[in-house]
Amino acid sequence: MASQAVRPAVRMRGGASDTAGVLILGGCAVWALVSAAGRAARPEGVLLAVLAVAAGYACGRMAGALMPVTAAAAAALAGLGLTSTTWITGVDGGPAGRSGADAAQLILAAGAACCAAWAARRPALRLSLWLLAAGVAGTALAIGSVPACGAAAGVLLCSLAAGRMPRRLLGLAGLALVAAVAVGGCWAVAQNALPSGLGGALRGQLTEHRIRLWQDAARIAEEHPVRGAGPDLFSELTPVALESAEPDGKPHSAPLQQAAEQGVPGVALLAAAFGWLLYALWLSPRSTQVVLTAGAALTALAAAATLGNALSFPQVTAGAGLLAGLATARVRTDGLS
Repeated sequence: MASQAVRPAVRMRGGASDTAGVLILGGCAVWALVSAAGRAARPEGVLLAVLAVAAGYACGRMAGALMPVTAAAAAALAGLGLTSTTWITGVDGGPAGRSGADAAQLILAAGAACCAAWAARRPALRLSLWLLAAGVAGTALAIGSVPACGAAAGVLLCSLAAGRMPRRLLGLAGLALVAAVAVGGCWAVAQNALPSGLGGALRGQLTEHRIRLWQDAARIAEEHPVRGAGPDLFSELTPVALESAEPDGKPHSAPLQQAAEQGVPGVALLAAAFGWLLYALWLSPRSTQVVLTAGAALTALAAAATLGNALSFPQVTAGAGLLAGLATARVRTDGLS
């Protein structure tokens, strides 16, 4: 009787998170069109990203409901295989062009492998999936992406630590704080507001070119605070973007790109989208270990997107939606595992 009383409440809360997701993603699409209206802007990239997140989330919910272990493991192998293939063949725009996508795909692959491990019941299978997650971190190191290796290893460690955390709300709040600190630090660097010692150390790690991109994005955001300069118009308003050997026209920071191209409302919608993912995880019927693992991976992705161009690739946004869907799916007891 108790389980029957609880189940409708869980469904109602899950419906609230789904409604919030529809409204927020719809708002992102509408605001991209509003900020592009009357300009030679190109909102197609934003619309594609919104569609990719929604499609990935829906696929994750369906696959996770029927095959929680198999679907998550397949997602991890797909991310690992896609990164390995592009690195070996040298496609997707060269090392500079694919570094952000590689790091993001490996972060999501590590998160999916850990989610599959927590969902597995057999000890041997669970151990194999932990080893798969460790292999993802090793692959990142093998292709020369030390930050991606550190992020994937961090996701693995956070997932293991999640086994000792009985309540998910505190963990998700901590992850939200980590993301906020990353965004705040990025903005402080762009505004040259950090102490000289810390600022100098960060300049050595981030490169002078990227910091100049961030500074130009902050300047454009101050000049166009409401509607921004228009989606995909950053490269036309700053010469710094063209000085790179392989220019991609991006400021290499998702929050700063939103601020420059879509103004303060664009940044607010981006933050709301991340907040919605954490809210959906908080209400998820999956175990706390799976929820916190997915949250750690999505937070690592948010940090990578704050410091790079990770969200410029549709496979990354689709993968983020897929992982969130897997971690919020209501598993059917008569489904396959």
